[in-house]
Amino acid sequence: MSISLKVLPKNNISGASNFKRYNNVVVVCTKKYSHQHISLQSKVDFLLDRVKWDDKGLAVAIAQNVDTGAVLMQGFANREALSTTISSRKATFYSRSRSSLWTKGETSNNFINVFDVFLDCDRDSIIYLGKPDGPTCHTGAETCYYTPVDELLKNPGVEKNELALTTLYALESTINQRKAETSSSSNGKPSWTKRLLLDDKLLCSKIREEADELCRTLEQNEDEGRTASEMADVLYHAMVLLSLRGVKIEEVMQVLRQRFSKSGIEEKNSRKS
Repeated sequence: MSISLKVLPKNNISGASNFKRYNNVVVVCTKKYSHQHISLQSKVDFLLDRVKWDDKGLAVAIAQNVDTGAVLMQGFANREALSTTISSRKATFYSRSRSSLWTKGETSNNFINVFDVFLDCDRDSIIYLGKPDGPTCHTGAETCYYTPVDELLKNPGVEKNELALTTLYALESTINQRKAETSSSSNGKPSWTKRLLLDDKLLCSKIREEADELCRTLEQNEDEGRTASEMADVLYHAMVLLSLRGVKIEEVMQVLRQRFSKSGIEEKNSRKS
């Protein structure tokens, strides 16, 4: 689907959806626009003029995974790089060492497919929100951020490779570690996760049990903390099942994202056909 940007006066947004405010204007994402509106390039130029480029004409550009939230990499962009990203939907940066544009993936084919672009509140930093085709780091790592500072402070002479993971993905990593331990000769310490991984019936019974307890928090009007606790139990046990099935939580997030543009009724009907 092609996306165009419509620039409207601040007091003329009636009937517009999916709009963003930039000072005294509103930028609206639309599928179509009439000929009376300014050209797409003019709209892009208008946005580029709103960015606070530094004295070298650059702004920090950060690529972030649209499904996991992981920060993939950081580079710099100039007007042409941002304009190219908007038009090509491929994350494009400006190389300070080569003094030229470069699109992530142009040599490795590990492109970052951009779904949206965000400016920060000061308009001097950019986020490319997208989906990577493969590892982002030149080392082959999933992201460029895998050196934990706390570990460096504890052991300055030892570099530990550990991806920066948010809570849900850290849990997934731990579950996968337990899964690996169940198939190794040194089984490690006993754990509840290992018991679940080795007993399908126990795992499925726990998922049903925890889902029922979650519903009870609504039916019995229990407090919000109880609901959060029961939902955490549901997530944990469901993620153990995902690990057994070889399904990543990122795949689940991608399915949810792809459903955003559909009504729930339409989505359910499509699965029946």
